[in-house]
Amino acid sequence: MTFGNATWSALAQGDGTNWWDIDPITVAWTLAVALTVNLSCAILGCFLVVRRMSLLGDAISHAVLPGLVVAFLLAGRIASGPMFIGATLAGLFTAWASRALASTGRVRDDASLGIVFTTMFALGVVLIHAYADNVDLDPGCVLYGSIELTSLERISLPWPGGGTWSVPRALFAPLLALCATLILVSRAWNELVWTSFDPGHAAAAGLNVERIHRAFLVVTAATTVASFEAVGSILVVAMLIVPAACARLLTSRLEMMIILACFVGAFSAVGGFVLAAALDTNMAGMTAGVAGGFFALAVVGSPSQGVVARVWRRVRLAARIADEDVLAWLYRADERGRIARVSELPDRATAGGSALRNALGRLIRQGQVRRGEGDALHLTQGGREAGEAQVRAHRLWESYLDRHFDLPLDHLHDPAEEAEHYLGPDLQRQILAELGSGSIDADPHGATIPLEPGLQPDRRSTVPQKFQSSAGESEPSSVELPDESNLPKATSSP
Repeated sequence: MTFGNATWSALAQGDGTNWWDIDPITVAWTLAVALTVNLSCAILGCFLVVRRMSLLGDAISHAVLPGLVVAFLLAGRIASGPMFIGATLAGLFTAWASRALASTGRVRDDASLGIVFTTMFALGVVLIHAYADNVDLDPGCVLYGSIELTSLERISLPWPGGGTWSVPRALFAPLLALCATLILVSRAWNELVWTSFDPGHAAAAGLNVERIHRAFLVVTAATTVASFEAVGSILVVAMLIVPAACARLLTSRLEMMIILACFVGAFSAVGGFVLAAALDTNMAGMTAGVAGGFFALAVVGSPSQGVVARVWRRVRLAARIADEDVLAWLYRADERGRIARVSELPDRATAGGSALRNALGRLIRQGQVRRGEGDALHLTQGGREAGEAQVRAHRLWESYLDRHFDLPLDHLHDPAEEAEHYLGPDLQRQILAELGSGSIDADPHGATIPLEPGLQPDRRSTVPQKFQSSAGESEPSSVELPDESNLPKATSSP
């Protein structure tokens, strides 16, 4: 393969015809810049995602334009120092102004962010045309970046013991941003977590929520701006969102989320470099594309939230419901003293015929159902207990609906047919407590409710549990948080 892209041709050694001809030192420094940017953005991105501020990076990328122009006008020339300061201040103003606008309560968080950054971007365009129309601020570089060329402009640093060490100039700003990010996260981890998930509780506990939020915004804005020149806004915005969102699909723990996001960012940098060089295209865009590929894999294959996992859970749920329908049907047949037959199966229960036949095969293999003479079906002891539990749940729910809702009798069966599959022993005990000991012998249709000794309500069953606890008859139970309690949805906005 030959390079058609002048950027990669300039980096290749020899005749410059193959991507593997690129100087190894150039490869190392290019990857160092990409990894530094990706890691800092991935760490901050995790907090942005849980704070619901993911688009802050995109807003800053648009809002820095007036800061660049004002810095140029004040400095009188294009200088990296003043322009970096101007862009950072513009980014901080964007975050502060959008938060202040949203705090009024009249504008939603997303709308306030959109209003501020579009206004800032429009102001930058006006300033360019009015005062710097003939100055090349190179917006293409800001948008796409020139990460492939970062290794060419180097600074010589003294090496211990004599000599010098040639380091890319573009590495310094992202490296300082990464150090600031690590210092902030390590020194203020508890405060960041608390203010990200429950700012109201944190403020009530005495934490200075606004101070912590401002420190976080300063580091985020500085990291974003520091990375623009080297890698461009496309990659920065992508790395602030995609690795964190990908990790969020794979775990519900913030610590593991940050680790996974860093891995995604690192592999995206390496994969983006290899593919960009091999395909002779832009590295920043390819790196963002690789990160998007990781996100697509997470969407499909996440063990807890992926498409495959959700489909598999639905399949298992459908199979369980079909099994329980068959067991309940066979139990009712035993109650009536008749023999159920395979030929009658498709006309029973709520599932389709083929699903019920598959369920029957599973139940026979599990030893809950046995075949008799001809096509007769019989429940084993284990199958009878399972079928009894389903019928019990069905009739208890019919009794509950009849007690608390003014429904005709012919409207009770269908909702109970669905609810019975989700009523475990604990919920059945709660229903018994609500019904009381005098109303649990039969359902509204007159059918006997089969009750286990362990499910018989005690004499307190007519007293709601909340009043029992206040009367001192039982100890209050501890609060059990949901599985994702360590990543609650925060309402804080920039």
